[in-house]
Amino acid sequence: MARTSRQGEKAISGVAKREAQIQWSIAGYIRLSREDGNEESESVVNQKKILFQYLASTFEGQYTINDFYVDDGLSGTDDSRESFMRMTQDIEAGKVNCVLCKSLSRAFRNYSDQGYYLEYYFPQKKVRFISTGDPKIDTYTNPEAITGLEVPITGLMNDRFAAKTSSEIRRTFDAKRRNGEFIGAFAPYGYMKDPKDKNRLLLDEEVVPIKRNILLWFIRDGMSLAGIAKRLNELGVLNPTAYKRSQGHAYCNPNMEINDGLWVSSTVRRILTDQMNLGHMVQGKQRVVSYKVHDRVATTPNEWFIKENTHELTFTQEEYDKAQRLLLRDTRTPEGGRKIYLFGGFLKCADCKKALRRNPVKGIVYYNCRTYVEKSKQKCTKHSIREEKLISLVLTAIQKQITLLDGLSDIAEQVNLSARIDTGNKRIEKMMQEKHREKDRIRTLKDGLYEDLKAGVLDSEDYFHMKAKYDEQARQVADVIENLESELRHSEKEADSENNALTLFLKHKNIQQLDRALLVELVDTIYVHEGQDISLEFRFTDEPERLMAFAKQK
Repeated sequence: MARTSRQGEKAISGVAKREAQIQWSIAGYIRLSREDGNEESESVVNQKKILFQYLASTFEGQYTINDFYVDDGLSGTDDSRESFMRMTQDIEAGKVNCVLCKSLSRAFRNYSDQGYYLEYYFPQKKVRFISTGDPKIDTYTNPEAITGLEVPITGLMNDRFAAKTSSEIRRTFDAKRRNGEFIGAFAPYGYMKDPKDKNRLLLDEEVVPIKRNILLWFIRDGMSLAGIAKRLNELGVLNPTAYKRSQGHAYCNPNMEINDGLWVSSTVRRILTDQMNLGHMVQGKQRVVSYKVHDRVATTPNEWFIKENTHELTFTQEEYDKAQRLLLRDTRTPEGGRKIYLFGGFLKCADCKKALRRNPVKGIVYYNCRTYVEKSKQKCTKHSIREEKLISLVLTAIQKQITLLDGLSDIAEQVNLSARIDTGNKRIEKMMQEKHREKDRIRTLKDGLYEDLKAGVLDSEDYFHMKAKYDEQARQVADVIENLESELRHSEKEADSENNALTLFLKHKNIQQLDRALLVELVDTIYVHEGQDISLEFRFTDEPERLMAFAKQK
């Protein structure tokens, strides 16, 4: 974007007069910080106007304008200043030998950055640097300017200002995160920003069915992560990145260049593990190293900001928990297949506790101890069992467990009611005792005020001020006591709706066929013994014992 060269209107003096033949190719650098907001004085248009005025009235020498390099809406400490980096590339290519900007704070990210460019990079590349604001700098007509105290002091002040601003912005963002307000530039996959409130999320109805299919294919149909990704690609479903781009969003990430719009296993896993699907706002999974270093690093889960029930859910808690249990299991899929094997991640040798190996032989599937087959026949025995028999034994064991629990269902209702009432009442009664003690303490303090007034310890103004304070405290405590009494009255009613582990088993009361979803819901581990016998470790294994113990007490 070269402009017509001209002779500076001011008289050329000093060094400029002796070397008037130099043709300056100017890069006008402009940056509008996101912290500037809508301040007109700092706008891109006005910065450009200032630079033009300087060239017209003050610049010494002949020049052409190579280009204006504008980073709009970026922090001065932002490493992604694309226009600044493009300017340095033009300097390297010999297209630019003069950099013109409004002020030091517009040009440099921090104190060390300023020192590097002014004292090393620009002199090495024989580049003239001009800052039109205070301190005014022209390294060609007044090279001593950068060696004085004003320039480094200004740079240090700019650096401290950037640090303070960054800290204040971070505190503001953290407060929003704690309140459950969404602060990201782009809504997560499956959501969209509320047009009336950019900090609130709404469901993206186009994507919800896709995410529901992913979940159900995984927990109900037993499909592997890779199988789900392959099915989505065959259906022509765009992956999250490609979908956002297709919606007109200027979305980008570090892997944009290699993203082909196709699904992969890791993307499916991220969707299945994302707590945002439960209706909870989860933010702060990454942070920048510092206000100077903008590399992003992962944070630990205890550093995340989680606010529950901020938007509509996509997965129920039960579905989500089932998916997490499945993801923790060591699973296998047939070569070229998509579904996980029925017993994948469930089978263990009853003796060495190692996983069993699946071994198909002439159309018949056997399971054998992995230690025996792969390591040493002296360390364990074969523990061989046919899959067909294993299915029958496991189904029978589950049916027996359901029958046992069904017979204890009446007792379970009494247990849950009793436990809920006992636990709830004790908690409420303890809190009420504490509040009554607090009420008595306030009354004692309040009674003592009158004695202090009579004794002259307090004047009437202090007396009425402190009396009003104690009256307010007493009112607040009385409100709490009333709420606790109300909760106590309703505790038995709430106990009637108690859900417990028994429900998980009894809803499969008439089960006649074994599938992976059933195993995930009810079974933790299946142990295979030598001699084709098995034992199951159910989820909530202490439930029958708890019920039987309660029955004996009655």
